[in-house]
Amino acid sequence: MKNIKTYQHKKILVLGLAKSGVSAAALLHKLGAFVTVNDSKPLSENPEAQGLLEQGIKVVCGSHPIELMDEGFELVVKNPGIPYYNPMIKKAIEKEIPIITEVELAYQISEAPLIGITGTNGKTTTTTLIFDMLEAGNKHPLIAGNIGTVASGVAQEATAENTIVIELSSFQLMGIDQFKPRISIITNLYDAHLDYHGTRNEYISAKARITQNQTEDDFLIVNGDQEECMEIARNSRAQIIPFSTRKVLESGAYVKDGWVCFNGEQIIETKDIVLPGKHNLENILSAVAATLLSGADKEAISKVLTTFAGVRHRLQYVATIDGRKFYNDSKATNILATENALAAFDAPTVLLAGGLDRGNSFDELVPSLKNVKTLITFGETAEKVGQAGHDAGIKTILRADNVEKAVPVAFEHSEAGDVILLSPACASWDQYKTFEVRGDMFIEAVHKLK
Repeated sequence: MKNIKTYQHKKILVLGLAKSGVSAAALLHKLGAFVTVNDSKPLSENPEAQGLLEQGIKVVCGSHPIELMDEGFELVVKNPGIPYYNPMIKKAIEKEIPIITEVELAYQISEAPLIGITGTNGKTTTTTLIFDMLEAGNKHPLIAGNIGTVASGVAQEATAENTIVIELSSFQLMGIDQFKPRISIITNLYDAHLDYHGTRNEYISAKARITQNQTEDDFLIVNGDQEECMEIARNSRAQIIPFSTRKVLESGAYVKDGWVCFNGEQIIETKDIVLPGKHNLENILSAVAATLLSGADKEAISKVLTTFAGVRHRLQYVATIDGRKFYNDSKATNILATENALAAFDAPTVLLAGGLDRGNSFDELVPSLKNVKTLITFGETAEKVGQAGHDAGIKTILRADNVEKAVPVAFEHSEAGDVILLSPACASWDQYKTFEVRGDMFIEAVHKLK
């Protein structure tokens, strides 16, 4: 860890806790800042805040008092999920107080180079693939970001011998200043988080920030099949490494004659890759490019791609019971992710879908339901998803109270050779705290069938 002096004796507000806020507050305290933490959860119910208080950090809990912004803070480190229209953030902007997210701190203290991965879909799978490939190649990677490990915590332990592989959301990228990955990846760009960003252009601009500080010594790996991604590339100073599942490229990562190739070299035959789904081929191509640019070899890549069967809650194989294969794709919180999941299977499919109602219809999903023999819906969008199933001509459409109750119903209305797939096309928050909890409930219910 670099012992930087940037924050020594500076008065800093950490707004919102969770894992990233706790890590940022503790790190800034260690770096000599005068830290105040503000979180909406009452102190009596907030063990994280209690722990920071014990370290000598000032804690204001139970509300977000706007007058707190009059205390002369020189910097705000905000939880990525707090939108910029939040009154506290608006006040900070009005007072011209700089606002960052915790990943900026991670970059500033890291002795290790960073590989940063962003995009709408595929971030976690790509991040995990790169980590596993680098590990198989003895490159000493560390993993961080939205994947569950806080970047500023990982960066404190990293040395120059490591590489930090970090998954980055648009929320996190909105709050960077100097942040610069050695290698950055944009997997793809689709409509997402418009309730936070307001417009698609703002969302794409947030994603583009991953390359804003890169130079000609760095690399930007980008989806060559999407014009919006290539537009970002054209405005980047980094060396551009495109990937494509649709065409053979002069350079970059692509598929040719049944082989994954990079810069004209055959890496692995596609038939030997165990991870299902055409959409995962995009993730694989970008991961292969990043791994080779980081100095790992083809053997390490092949070792991972012939064994890697998916990330938990992302088209994750769960079990085969009486000839039915169960897959957990709880991370599919939008229609595109569910379309990709359905496209991964040719077998007759029983689909479990539904969740938080964000006001959209599911008309776009209809063409992807051609292999769905039975649709089981749940949550706030049960009726809307059911209507999409009706429009697709699905004969058996059933409704369950929740995921747990949907699993035995799915088993009852399936037969040997079928795929039973949880791919909700919706966020989980109407019934479950996180998509991980929803997926865990699915897995538990599947195992109860044995």
